[in-house]
Parts: sequence; structure tokens; C-alpha cells
Amino acid sequence: MSEVMAVGEKTPRIGFVSLGCPKALTDSELILTQLSAEGYQTSKTFEGADLVIVNTCGFIDDAVKESLDTIGEALAENGKVIVTGCLGAKAGEGGGNLVRQIHPSVLAVTGPHATQEVMDAVHANLPKPHDPFVDLVPAAGVKLTPKHYAYLKISEGCNHRCTFCIIPSMRGDLVSRPIGDVLKEAKALFEGGVKELLVISQDTSAYGVDLKYRTGFHDGRPVKTRMLELVQALGEMAEPFGAWVRLHYVYPYPSVDEVIPLMATGKVLPYLDVPFQHSHPDVLRRMKRPASGEKNLERIQRWREACPEIVIRSTFIAGFPGETEEEFEHLLEFMREARIDRAGCFAYSPVEGAAANELPGMVPAELREERRARFMAVAEEVSASKLRERVGATMQVLVDSAPALGRKGGVGRSYADAPEIDGTVRLLPPEKLSKQLKVGEFTKARIVGAEGHDLIAVPV
Repeated sequence: MSEVMAVGEKTPRIGFVSLGCPKALTDSELILTQLSAEGYQTSKTFEGADLVIVNTCGFIDDAVKESLDTIGEALAENGKVIVTGCLGAKAGEGGGNLVRQIHPSVLAVTGPHATQEVMDAVHANLPKPHDPFVDLVPAAGVKLTPKHYAYLKISEGCNHRCTFCIIPSMRGDLVSRPIGDVLKEAKALFEGGVKELLVISQDTSAYGVDLKYRTGFHDGRPVKTRMLELVQALGEMAEPFGAWVRLHYVYPYPSVDEVIPLMATGKVLPYLDVPFQHSHPDVLRRMKRPASGEKNLERIQRWREACPEIVIRSTFIAGFPGETEEEFEHLLEFMREARIDRAGCFAYSPVEGAAANELPGMVPAELREERRARFMAVAEEVSASKLRERVGATMQVLVDSAPALGRKGGVGRSYADAPEIDGTVRLLPPEKLSKQLKVGEFTKARIVGAEGHDLIAVPV
């Protein structure tokens, strides 16, 4: 059969399911962009699809189960399934591929960040509808996020070997994208209407380490491949568009201190997503976490002195192997002292292949869950206290939802709220009848209350 289909034939349709973190989402966007460039129709449902692609997550047991269940559902409803993503790189019993062991009838399995391998599998099972016309695709590519915000992946993989994590075995060591390519993509996103750019990677602080911070070029100007220079350039680029730049997955290395002045002057959002994971030095050593855990409290205090508006979000693990009650209490006390604005917590998950599973003192599952609940109770106390301090303030809010132009209110987010993982700002009907709310635009809003993790505000 010819690779290019004859005129008049039905346009091939591909169902697409994207699971997992924002890093997996950006992989999905690359694949969808290529599919669209080649003329395939894509859909979020299995119905009417000629085949289905499932981009999987394999980080913790619940994510593995969700991915395997989704593959099974796609096979049952459609029958033709291509699997990609982190779970695709995971070995099963005896060293074979886990996905193929559980679902031997899938058409193909690839690991993460494998756009070409996925396209090869698509071409083998569903020929291209026509020759590619890349100019038919938006410059920023196909996005799975609402059009007013987007994730910008700056690197792939990680050089750390944290004992609870199997990401390096699935995504490999750190590979930084050329800074010229990153800035070109960012510019296209801003020009395409993006009002919030979320910078992501496995380790944003390490950007450029693998390239020895070599100098790249953007618009004819030299730019060093390093986090500080990247953030400076993104902040300058965002300014004419009135857009936000938000930093995620920032390890607390001393070099991060250099970025705080950019937050204090408004170049980028005063928001840091820092995966601390724990506070007790002994637990951090067993985790093999990078950077010095003992000094995190002092570092946070310095950040707040330099930029009082800074919001810190983090994730933690409760019930790590060997964690004593004393070590866990140390974590709770750290939360109270550090006053982490936004915190999530996982009960330790003994993911197959993680080195931590071999450590002595595995904490019983029931106790792991109980500690997670205790942690979240403290985290919610801290968060609620910090939110109450905002009552009476006027904040800039990015509108995510505004039925009927916001006449009955809407939902938005302040600089303190990343999409999907933090709280929201519930917008009441505007006081002025002439005031309209539009999705993807900013509004000023006066904070009148706090409820759970969310704020309540009146547009002004």
C-alpha cells in the first residue's frame, strides 16, 4: 500500500490519552503536533478512532495501575493500541517489557520522549493521509493545555540517583535543550497568546550542566545555557506581552539565590516549586537527595528577606524506609517553621526498581498513610493561615473560567497558584455591571475571604 493515501479516502483518526506529569504532557504535545502536521485527525476519545496512543506514567504504583488499566480499556474498546511514555520503559518480571507482559496485543511500545518511534509505529499501522504541510500547524505546535497557558520543557532526564525514584532509569541522564531552541519556542508561545509560561524539567536548577553552560544564540544574541540567563531572557521576553513566567522543579542549590532578585523586581513570578521531600538530614541522606537539607530553613528565610512576596510550593514523602517518629516530627516542625505556602505529600510507594526498597526499616503501609494524613493536616493549617493574610489585598488574577463573560463570576488563579496543583481564586460577580471577565485575560480582584486552599475575590 502507498504511504500517501489516495484523495477521497477517509482521514485517519487517532485517539490519544495522556497520563502523568506535565513533562509527559509536553511529550504528548510533540507527538500530537507531528500527527497534525502529517494530516491525521486526533481525538481525546476512543470512539471512531482507527488506533489509540496511550502516553503512560510509571512513577508510583497507583500511576502504573492507572496506565495499565487505561491500556486495557483502549484495547477492549478499540483493539489497536500504541503505548509510549515512562511505563513503556519499565521492565517486568524476568526482565521483559512490563506492558507487553500484561498486554501482549499492543501494536508497539516505546519509552518517554520518543516522538519519532511513535510516528514510525503509527506509519506502520495507519498510513499517512498526505504529505506533511508543516505550515498548517501553529508555530507553537499543538497544545493540550488551555490556550492561555503552556508548559515549556527545558531539559529531559536527571543526573541524580535518589533512592525512591526510577525516573533516570526511564528518562535517562540530564539532556538540556539548546537555549536558542527553548527561547524560540517561548517566543512562539507568547506570540500565540500564552499568558502564563510554566518552565518544567526533572531538575530546572541543573539546566545546562551537561553542556558545561556553553553559549548559545537567540535572535543573534549570545545567551549562556544556564538557569539564571534563561530565566532573565524569558522574563524580558514575557514583559511586552504582560505574561507570567513560573518556575517548577527547582532544586534548592545555592545558585537558585541568584534568581530571587528577578522575582523581587517582577521579571518572573515570585513563586518557586522546590521538591524538598523531607527535612531530617538522616532521611535526606538515605534518600540520596542533592543539596544540603540542613540549610533549607535558612535558605527559605533568605529568599523571603530578599523577596517578601515569594510563594514556595513543595512535595514531601511520609513513611520513607527507616523513618522514625522523631524524624517525622522533625518534618512537621519544619513545615510549621518554614511555613511552606503550598505542600503536597505522598505516602512512600515501594516502586519496583527503586533502591530505597532494599533499605532496612520499611514502614508499614497503614502507618505511612497515617503519617501522610498528619502531614497534610499541618500543611493545611499553614496554608489556611497564609491565605487569611491575603484578605483585603488586591491581586492580579488570570481568568481560567468565566461563563457569560463573568456576569455570575468565574474562576481564576493568582501568582501563588499553579494550574491543577495549587488552589484557585473564586471570582464573585463584579461590582460594576460594565465589568467583564474573559478567559485568558487578567483582572484585578479584591480578596474578601479564604476557603480551604482557595481565595474568594470580587473583580474590581
